[in-house]
Amino acid sequence: MLIDAESYQRILGDELRKLRRKRGWTRKELNQHLQSEISLQTLATYELGTRHCSVVRLVELCVAMDELPQDLLAKVHRRVFVDEPGRVRIDLRLVIKDEQEELLPLRRWADDRLKRSSDNGSAEVHLDFAALERMAELCGIPTVDLIGRLRRLNPS
Repeated sequence: MLIDAESYQRILGDELRKLRRKRGWTRKELNQHLQSEISLQTLATYELGTRHCSVVRLVELCVAMDELPQDLLAKVHRRVFVDEPGRVRIDLRLVIKDEQEELLPLRRWADDRLKRSSDNGSAEVHLDFAALERMAELCGIPTVDLIGRLRRLNPS
């Protein structure tokens, strides 16, 4: 498995920005919660993924925002290394059979999608991260949680 360092760094930055915004903080407010001095420009470059963040600095950022570093990295990892780059494979028939209450909107979508496909159409689809984010929002669960549930439904 090859690691695309630029993509990984960009997604890490995106997750850091989401985390900061979730707290309702500006970069300046985040900076005030950090143990060490970091310029606002440096914080911006971390969030843009244009500057590498050391492990110690990453932990410091996570601690300041009350996030476990391993949880943040798990989110990044899942975004980078889903079944194929940026996609998750699901079997619509397995989604329809699932009984998890939270996945009801996904089951309805899968049922409709399967009915609309031709008789010889595949019940297997690949969803990109944007679609997964929208579906997670409809289900009222985090995207990472939805991806995990879909993987358990569709073991490779």
